[in-house]
Amino acid sequence: MIGLIIAIVGFNLIAFTTNKRLTANQIVHIWTFTSIFQGTFDSFVDFKFHAYWYFTKDIDWKGVPAHLALLPPVNMIFLNWYPFKSPLRVQTFYFIYWGIGTAMYELITLLPEPWGYLHYGWWRLWYSVLLNPILLLILLGYYKWIVKIEKNYKW
Repeated sequence: MIGLIIAIVGFNLIAFTTNKRLTANQIVHIWTFTSIFQGTFDSFVDFKFHAYWYFTKDIDWKGVPAHLALLPPVNMIFLNWYPFKSPLRVQTFYFIYWGIGTAMYELITLLPEPWGYLHYGWWRLWYSVLLNPILLLILLGYYKWIVKIEKNYKW
């Protein structure tokens, strides 16, 4: 639990103190999208198929902070620092950097408690390495859609 608390505080601190791009409206959209998307994904992968889980295989209150307060600030950091106006080569390296970073972080979460909080069933790290870029592309597409809607909407 200590590792989860440190991660939540650290990622939220970084996300909100370094944010220069995301508006409050975009933050609410990203937070909501991330929470619902992760909750839906984990409903199957975690609870139904027991591929991985936070703390215990059961649905419990200890896992709620991991579902609601851990990934949204990480996604904020990803979008805030994303090199939108850079060449495709730079954007590709950004994805590679994030792929390596998320894999390293996932390895840390697998440490024994109190530092770690993620447990594998049949899931393997390389599944995450393959899946995370796809999830980040979905997030990026969602963000671009939200920005496009904001520009067309007159407040």
